[in-house]
Amino acid sequence: MPANQELPHPDIADVALTDVLFALSDPARLQIVRDLSSGPLEMAQCGATNPTLPKSTKSHLMKVLREAGVIRNEPRGRERLVSLRREELDATFPGLLDSVLGASRG
Repeated sequence: MPANQELPHPDIADVALTDVLFALSDPARLQIVRDLSSGPLEMAQCGATNPTLPKSTKSHLMKVLREAGVIRNEPRGRERLVSLRREELDATFPGLLDSVLGASRG
């Protein structure tokens, strides 16, 4: 897929809590969300804590998070910028991300 191709993102009104919880239930996907909680990253930087992760696996993890409405994955020149949909998720599911990210650190 070309780096400049737009990917579909669900409207926040169509995001189901069960899909978000499923996306956050996998340790590798949760780590990506933790990484993004500090701010957007280029796709290549996401998952930098696990450089042995195959590109196909990383792409699948990102796809699950994007389709669940947890992240945005948008073209930025030749790269892709990945960001957490924090404000939208906090407005729709108040306290969810704080709870999940807080519990995962403990």
